[in-house]
Amino acid sequence: MDQPYLEEGEQQQEMSFVDHLEELRWHLIRSLGSILVFAIAAFLAKEFVFHDIILAPSRPDFFSYQFMCEVGQKMGSDVLCITELGFTIQSRQMSGQFAMHIMVSLVLGLACAFPYAFWEIWRFVKPGLYPQEQKNSQGAVFWVSILFMMGLLFGYYVVSPISINFLAGYQVDPSIVNEFDLSSYISTLTTLCLACAIMFELPVIVYFFTKAGLLSPEIMKLYRRHSVVVILVVAAIITPPDVISQLLIALPLIILYEVSIRVSGSIIKRDLKKLNENNS
Repeated sequence: MDQPYLEEGEQQQEMSFVDHLEELRWHLIRSLGSILVFAIAAFLAKEFVFHDIILAPSRPDFFSYQFMCEVGQKMGSDVLCITELGFTIQSRQMSGQFAMHIMVSLVLGLACAFPYAFWEIWRFVKPGLYPQEQKNSQGAVFWVSILFMMGLLFGYYVVSPISINFLAGYQVDPSIVNEFDLSSYISTLTTLCLACAIMFELPVIVYFFTKAGLLSPEIMKLYRRHSVVVILVVAAIITPPDVISQLLIALPLIILYEVSIRVSGSIIKRDLKKLNENNS
């Protein structure tokens, strides 16, 4: 089965199914290669990665804790200042630290290489679109990458430290000491950050669904309450069992949902305007 494949700046040409698979294979190889390069760099920079990035939210001198303390002091109170976090991190398995070293390196490799990896995949998908669809999707790589990084930073600097601080200070009895396993700490941190990064893509998803005729501002407004419930449920699933963390993820998502309604509305208005201009 043949289908058109349009390279940038070239004439439309026919490519066989096997040719498409070969083209996809090389795009995937380059994408995975970029992830591997960043993962190797993160693996070699072990001290910086773990001390200054991964374990930073577990120390009172972390930027977010210092910022909250400064805000509290300007308000005339030290209640937001964190002098110590009541937990220690241990590795209880023989291969625990090595396994976490590899996992963290791969996660950082994915996060750092995401813009390029997505660009590679987009290069394969884009020629299969109609010219109008290609025009409508201009800037897709930029906005997807920006929103991904914004979500990642929001998860790292806002959601993660507050969640870690809450869980570190939570005790059912004073006699119980919080000694967290390294794998538990890292999985919590990476889950929160990656979940925020993915969920910040909501406006882009709404944009393409609106272009495809699957969404409209009216539909999103009609199901606004249902969406809020779904957002709260998702936030409860991906966050630790505390209300603060759930709200910290749910509130930005609700705001993004409202922004997405505006995005969908602007797309509908723009398309109607173009349709009226073409008919006149």
